[in-house]
Amino acid sequence: MKFSELWLREWVNPALDTEALETQLSLAGLEVDGCEPAAGRFSGVVVGEILAAEPHPNADKLQVCRVTDGEEEYQVVCGAPNARAGLKTAFAKVGAVLPGDFKIKKAKLRQVESQGMLSSEKELGLSDNHEGIMELAEDATNGQDLRFYLNLNDAIFDVDLTPNRSDCLSIAGMAREVGVLNRARVNQPIFKHVPPTHDEQPQITLEAPHACPKYLGRIIKGVNIQAPTPIWMKEKLRRSGIRSLDPVVDVTNYVMLELGQPLHAFDNSQIVEGIRVRLAEDREKLVLLDGSELELTADTLVIADHSKALALAGIMGGEHSGCTENTQDILLEVAYFDPLALAGKARNYGLHTDASHRFERGVDFQVQERAMERATELLLDITGGEPGPVVEAVQTDQLPTRPDVTLRKNRLEQLLAVRLPDEEVTDILTRLGLKVDDLGDAWQVQVPSYRFDISLEVDLIEEVARVYGYDKLPVKAPTASLLLQSQPEARITLRQLRSTLVARGYQEAVTYSFIDPKWSQAFDPDNTPLPLANPISTELSVMRTSLLPGLTKALVHNQKRQHPRVRLFESGLRFIQTPEGLSQEPMLAGLISGARLPEGWSNQDEAVDFFDLKGDLEALLELGGDSGSWQFKPAEHPALHPGQSAEVLCQQADGHWLSAGWLGALHPQLSKQLDVRGQALVFEIHLDSLQAGKLPRFKSLSRFPEMRRDLALLVDEGLPVGQLLQEAENQGGEWLQKVTLFDVYQGKGVPEGKKSLALGLTWQHPSRTLTDEEINAQVDQIVTAFSQGFAAELRS
Repeated sequence: MKFSELWLREWVNPALDTEALETQLSLAGLEVDGCEPAAGRFSGVVVGEILAAEPHPNADKLQVCRVTDGEEEYQVVCGAPNARAGLKTAFAKVGAVLPGDFKIKKAKLRQVESQGMLSSEKELGLSDNHEGIMELAEDATNGQDLRFYLNLNDAIFDVDLTPNRSDCLSIAGMAREVGVLNRARVNQPIFKHVPPTHDEQPQITLEAPHACPKYLGRIIKGVNIQAPTPIWMKEKLRRSGIRSLDPVVDVTNYVMLELGQPLHAFDNSQIVEGIRVRLAEDREKLVLLDGSELELTADTLVIADHSKALALAGIMGGEHSGCTENTQDILLEVAYFDPLALAGKARNYGLHTDASHRFERGVDFQVQERAMERATELLLDITGGEPGPVVEAVQTDQLPTRPDVTLRKNRLEQLLAVRLPDEEVTDILTRLGLKVDDLGDAWQVQVPSYRFDISLEVDLIEEVARVYGYDKLPVKAPTASLLLQSQPEARITLRQLRSTLVARGYQEAVTYSFIDPKWSQAFDPDNTPLPLANPISTELSVMRTSLLPGLTKALVHNQKRQHPRVRLFESGLRFIQTPEGLSQEPMLAGLISGARLPEGWSNQDEAVDFFDLKGDLEALLELGGDSGSWQFKPAEHPALHPGQSAEVLCQQADGHWLSAGWLGALHPQLSKQLDVRGQALVFEIHLDSLQAGKLPRFKSLSRFPEMRRDLALLVDEGLPVGQLLQEAENQGGEWLQKVTLFDVYQGKGVPEGKKSLALGLTWQHPSRTLTDEEINAQVDQIVTAFSQGFAAELRS
């Protein structure tokens, strides 16, 4: 926001110079982006009056003007198109110095002498306007120093306000802040109540009260829109970055800058049967004041009459209802619009106006009456006219409410790291316009209507710190007493699992948590996936119930780019719908395909098989220190090869075995469907089961010799070896240390349908040497169990 320092000092005049005021505002959170003079540096420029203007004898675009400064007359050659007799303007006399150290001297232009220069705003550093020379008011005193006449010994502040400080988008708001910071009195102008002089009232209907709960209108008849805007108002507008247009527009802009409340004036003759504040019809057309035509959406708020839209509410007026040089009666509107209803609307239509900038951030919902009276008073002083009664349409229950906020004294001290006297805190809050009630250990604060940014305790703490002075607060590093989270020593971290897989040649993949419904059905038909409400595409429209589809897609992606050997793993969530709700389960999945070993002169070109993947998974299970609590059980899975798949079982504390995951070769039909080259082997296991380890316990080494027995058995070729090994451990007694499968044979000497297994059994006692009789008894027990349970025969 730009504003004039002198205008601000009309409201509040602290004992600070310009530089100190700039610093104070920035330290208070109202950052000043720039502070520049209201005009360039010049001297010797006075108010001059053109007595006569005649064409230049030797140039078509020049005029020879006779100019007076009230004492003498001068001949000045001027090329401005608006130079005319009777005009009072800026006259730079001979010897004047203009911005850029440009000195005015006597000169001849096309053989005609010129004794000075008639200046434009740009030449004096007032603005970029150079369309003609300055036009001053008729009552300007000839010969008066222009700097004094226009009060140009002023500075223009450009304050970069954060979006929450909409209360400072006005001179009243900035004056309020400066008064608080300096304990200075704010001299607010007295706004007179303007009584009506006629009875005509506008008809106002609020059809969208949630977006516009308050709308005031007043008809002013007989305004003279050709009346000149006073030079003091033009200058204040110019220094705020607003160009003067006509007195009606200038007054509405002036009140907006002064009080922060945007206003608008309609040509009353263009309004049919009264005002309707409503939402636009879909694709309704509206031509704005700048000539652009908009096609409106149904969520856009408009000001309309009973036949057409008149304006884009809170943003810009319409062309057909705007004031023109023929306007005699105006309808002056002042409204409160809900910030959420207008948020983003201007940007949607490629617009940004001073009104939308304020309404989107929030306008005081109790300032409309004052703004109406102030604008009426100024219009009558400048344009004349007869005011009618003010009509107010309001839906009170839709207006904002300002709930009380509690500020705890100990919380204030904790965050500011200093104990401020209660009296000082109360004084600061009171000067900010808040009503304060001291409750002993806290303050109960009532927030005024113009402070939209205060709703929480921390907002009040920020206000106290800001006004007290951030630079006065002690420098103290924040401290906090933090308790370290206990980390179970037996738990295997995800980092350890990742490191193990990386060491075995895997690379980590990160895939989408949402997949194609067809892939979900192919990999996990037993679980119905959760559909996304707003999917990126139909191919990514459901949440995954397995990590395997994403890894398989990554495999296909790599194979199509000539990477035949792929080893990938991923950790992440799968999403399962249960009667209790959505379950998010952490999983670990892996995939291998291609050659067993990297290409090299010493490596054989052998493809990976089921046991390569099983070995990798067993390496992960070994990290928990309790590999005996895991089993691999042959089972079928819809996505896996029927003869090369196994269910991974984990033994619970109560002895029950629980399914923890799957591993196996990808189903051939699924591989063909997904265009997988060669065989792909995958595993997926619950991460929680995998991370549940067992603490190692010290066990002294035995000093006594081991006793080993080897058994050669004939069993059915379809018998899983794991069952035999488990049975041997069950029957071998407490001193059995190890069971090893060291040979598997099928061929000559072994009946068809059978296989030969060679097991090594090792016993060791911790405190003595075992006897052959003890070992033989254990072996006989194991052989009997094998014979009875598995129809196993000892091979001779």
